[in-house]
Amino acid sequence: MRKVGYIVVFMTVVVLFASCFGNKTNNQATETDSIAMEEDAFPDSTVYGVCGEGTSMHSLELLTDGGDTLTYEVLDEGPEESLVVGGLLAGDRLAVVGYVNEEKEHIASKVINLTTLQGKWMSIDKNFEIQEGGIVKSNIKAETNPWVSWKIYNGQLLLNKDTFQIDGLGADSLYLENKQGIFTFKRQK
Repeated sequence: MRKVGYIVVFMTVVVLFASCFGNKTNNQATETDSIAMEEDAFPDSTVYGVCGEGTSMHSLELLTDGGDTLTYEVLDEGPEESLVVGGLLAGDRLAVVGYVNEEKEHIASKVINLTTLQGKWMSIDKNFEIQEGGIVKSNIKAETNPWVSWKIYNGQLLLNKDTFQIDGLGADSLYLENKQGIFTFKRQK
C-alpha cells in the first residue's frame, strides 16, 4: 500500500511539473519581412516594358509587358523633373514609375534602364553580376551575406532585403544609396 502512495505522489509531481514547463508560449515578437509588409501597404507602381522606336529627348514610348503602348512625358526641369538612369535606347528593357496629370498625360517620375543595370559590377568589397530574371550571382566565395536576388520596386532597387535608391547608372558606373551611405560600383569587363 505504501508503494501505491509513493507512485501516486510521484505521478502527481510529474503532472504538475509537466503542466508548469511543458506548454510555454513564445511571447517574443516574431520577425516579419519588412519587404512583404511594404508590398502589402504600397503595391508596386512600376510599369515594365521595352523602350519603343518613338522615344525622343522628352518623350518615352514604352511597349509594356501587358501589350499596351504608353507615351510618357520626360521632364528635364522644374520641381517635377524626371530622373532617367541608364539612358533611353530603343529595344532596352525599362522600369518606369510615373503618374497621370490633370490633362490625362503620362508623366515619368523615374525611368530605370534594366538592360544597362544588368551585368557585372564590382567595388572594394563586392563583386557580383545582376542577371535577367531577378538573379544576382556573387563572384566572391568568402562573402558572408551575398546578394542572390534583385528586383525593382516602386523605383527602388531591392537586393535581397536591402533597399537602394539608384542615384546614377551609366555604361561603366553604378551609384546606390541607402541609410548606410552611397555605394559606388564600376562595371567589370
